[in-house]
Amino acid sequence: MAESPEGIIGGVWIGLIEKMPNPIAEPEEHGYLTNFYVRPGARGAGVGTALLNAALAWCGERGVHAVMLWPTQRSRSLYERHGFAPPAALMERIVTGDAAPWPTTRRGATGRTSP
Repeated sequence: MAESPEGIIGGVWIGLIEKMPNPIAEPEEHGYLTNFYVRPGARGAGVGTALLNAALAWCGERGVHAVMLWPTQRSRSLYERHGFAPPAALMERIVTGDAAPWPTTRRGATGRTSP
């Protein structure tokens, strides 16, 4: 949580997800970063960076293997500046609901690539 003399100006939440057992010796938790918000009047002053750095440091102290999140178009650049990138080994198939609200390329059930 980030505070100023006027009160709370931002916050972030990290959920820990235990990984499925596997035969590889690696850390056994993922972090899920969500509910990350900075009040509009405090944006652009480093508050988001400070919150993200604190969350990542906490994950590092716990030995978290990777931190995952679903960015908005607006937040994507913040995460990219801090080393976040699409995972190379992840596959997904949308079963219900809409696809991501940003441009992606994926193969659907037909095997064809679609934007």
